[in-house]
Order: sequence, then C-alpha cells, then structure tokens
Amino acid sequence: MQFSYHENSGQEILEIENDLYKYLIKARRHKENDQIAFRNLKDSKIYFYTLVEINRRNAIAKLVSSEEKIIENQKELHLVWCMVDPKTVEKSIASLNEIGVKKITFVYCEYSQKNFKLNLEKLEKILINSSSQCGRSSIIKLEISTDLEKFLEENNDCYALDFSKNSIESKKDDIKTIVLGCEGGFSIDERKLFDDEKIVGFDSSLILRSETAAISLASKILI
Repeated sequence: MQFSYHENSGQEILEIENDLYKYLIKARRHKENDQIAFRNLKDSKIYFYTLVEINRRNAIAKLVSSEEKIIENQKELHLVWCMVDPKTVEKSIASLNEIGVKKITFVYCEYSQKNFKLNLEKLEKILINSSSQCGRSSIIKLEISTDLEKFLEENNDCYALDFSKNSIESKKDDIKTIVLGCEGGFSIDERKLFDDEKIVGFDSSLILRSETAAISLASKILI
C-alpha cells in the first residue's frame, strides 16, 4: 500500500476503526509511534500521522506533517462505456484506475440490458483500494447517463471504438472521450451517430469482450 484512505485525513486527530483498524493493526501489525501515510482522495495532499494510542477496537493517530503530492497520468481519458453486467465492471475497473482513466460515464445503449444497475458505492470502494495500492492521488469519476444519443448531443467530440480501418494508434493523441459498446456492440442506428472519421478500431480481426476492449484502449491511449 502506498497510503491508507481515511475520509477525514487532514484533521489533527484520526480515529482508526473497523476494517481499517483490522488492516493496519491486525494485518500490518503497526504499533504505537509508527508513522502512516493517509489520503482523503478529495485533495491532492498526502498526510503523515503517528499512532499515539492503540486500543482493542480502535486506534488514535496524530497529524505530523503533510505535503502536496499529485500523482496522475499526464494524459486524460473519458471512457463512455455502454452498460454491461456490473460484475464485468467490478472485475476491470481497478485496472482502468491504475492505467489512469480520468472519468467513466456508463450509458444505456440499445443492446444494454435495462435491468443492469451499478452499485456506485461498491465501485468507489474498489477504486479507493486501487489508488491506495498504485499511489494515484485521485480515483476515477463515475457518472451514469440514460441515453447515448442525448449524451453525444452534449459531448460532440466523441470517438467510438468499433471495427474500423481507422487505427486507434493513428488517433490516440486526439482522443479525449471515446465510446465503447456493450456486449454485442453498437446497433445500426447507433453507428450512424458517429462520423466515420471518429470511429476507430484495433489492428485485429478478433472480437474482444467489452472489458478486454476497455483495458486495451485505455492502455493504448494513456500508456
């Protein structure tokens, strides 16, 4: 772990309890006078605390110092992901966070199953753990949109990932926002929403699962 997350990081005194207590005191075996790094993932600071008291169910830490420490990918990518099975998202979102995706908007498309509902609170916990491990000073911003066409009207500089002669490699420096279809891809009507020049593809004839495509495109653009 590069740091531990506590929503109150920055306050003079932190109370450490529940799962964080179990991790730091029981698993990591921190003792009194140990120094631990914390972030609140709201600002870009990292806070250093000293453990001053350890009890049976909680521990108390006192702020020693802090510093501005921004650790982010130099490029930014907004991934617009047509809604897939939430389990698929849960399996891959930590990797997307580590790669450096700035924002994900989940949007319902024609081939999305309407009964799919994301648990944003659960996803944020996954993202917090991911950033704690990779050192990122933020987590992916998450949004949900109910209509692809409406989203594109409000965001007119979107690319789309599909089968195309336009290589994603040749456009990666221009891509800031890209739409990824769900399992089954885009419908005929949805493909018509994009300019041909803004439809890009991989140099491969293989059909990728949605989560494989998400991680692959993020890697090509950001890394």
